[in-house]
Amino acid sequence: MSEVSPRLYGQLSGFYFFYFASIGALLPYWGLYLQSHDYTTQQIAIIFAILMGTKIVAPNIWGWLADKSGKRMGIIRFASFASLLAFSAVFVSTDFYWMIMVMIVFSFFWNANLPQFETVTLSHLGKNTQRYSSIRLWGSLGFVLLVALLGSLFEHYDINALPYILCSLLLGIWLFSWITPEAAPVKHENQPARFISIIKQPVVILFFILVFLLQASHGPYYAFYSIYLESNGYSRTIIGQFWALGVLAEVVVFLIMHKLLKQWRAEVLLTCSLAFATVRWLLIAHFIDSFAILLVAQLMHAASFGLFHASSIHLIYKYFPPNVQGRGQALYSSLSFGAGGAVGAIYSGLTWDTLGSQWTFVIASIISGLSCLIAIFYLRINKPAAAEKMI
Repeated sequence: MSEVSPRLYGQLSGFYFFYFASIGALLPYWGLYLQSHDYTTQQIAIIFAILMGTKIVAPNIWGWLADKSGKRMGIIRFASFASLLAFSAVFVSTDFYWMIMVMIVFSFFWNANLPQFETVTLSHLGKNTQRYSSIRLWGSLGFVLLVALLGSLFEHYDINALPYILCSLLLGIWLFSWITPEAAPVKHENQPARFISIIKQPVVILFFILVFLLQASHGPYYAFYSIYLESNGYSRTIIGQFWALGVLAEVVVFLIMHKLLKQWRAEVLLTCSLAFATVRWLLIAHFIDSFAILLVAQLMHAASFGLFHASSIHLIYKYFPPNVQGRGQALYSSLSFGAGGAVGAIYSGLTWDTLGSQWTFVIASIISGLSCLIAIFYLRINKPAAAEKMI
């Protein structure tokens, strides 16, 4: 990685490693942890909706503060510590309403970190943004390591150890935030761009619609996939290996993403990820008893998330100039992982007990299929010549 020292590479990669390791502990196993404490399906859905829903507001508040102050790492350090402190409150009680309050406060601070750290990383990379994926892949490796280890661990030990593990990972995030340097501020050669004028452009509006719909389609996967597998006879070791396989496939995409971007525009790659997601949810819905087909569906995570996220980050960097980059990243997080994730968790919680698990994943496929149709118009108005004028 030219122009990025090995030390800086390690600092950036270490933060991603611990941040996504915490997600590898939280997403696959938090539902099982709550289920072990007799939470109902709808209560579990509400908890996951809160984790996702706070991303609608929190990243935009932190993004505005970061853009105004220019002290992104200072904000990340504060938010990292606050999220660790807030999550520690889960040890006080497992009461549903107490858990709601804990999750609201925890996720408000936890969701401040990633959008701003993405901006810090891209600022450190400068013109070498195509190398972003080789740093981000360490986050995927952290996810894989934790999800695989915990699957085997919880096969033999009590899942009540999960909160202690999560606190350790949150501590790692905070420590790496202290050793990662602030990126140098970018000087503007021209008049700084206005945030409102950018998000009003049709191509940007369509982009955010697409990322919202795709993340909404992931709702059943994030909230109930582990429960779905366990209820169909799969062990927790196998469940962890399934999650790990999906993210390993994602790592491969991050490794080759800079090559893919030389061959195809990010807009085209994003559209491809929507098509793969549509097929993936159908396979999970109809072939839960086929180990081989589930493996294929997990490998499609390379596209439904890996290709999607890497393309989206590239497009955010393209659409939003440096002076509004933090708010651009925050809006992406809010509308995709926040609003999209919350809607996904809510509808999957409502349909899981009424229509059944299979139809819930079919609905997810319909949502991502709708995004594919919208992508046709997105590509039509986002031709290369027109796109160049937006930079």
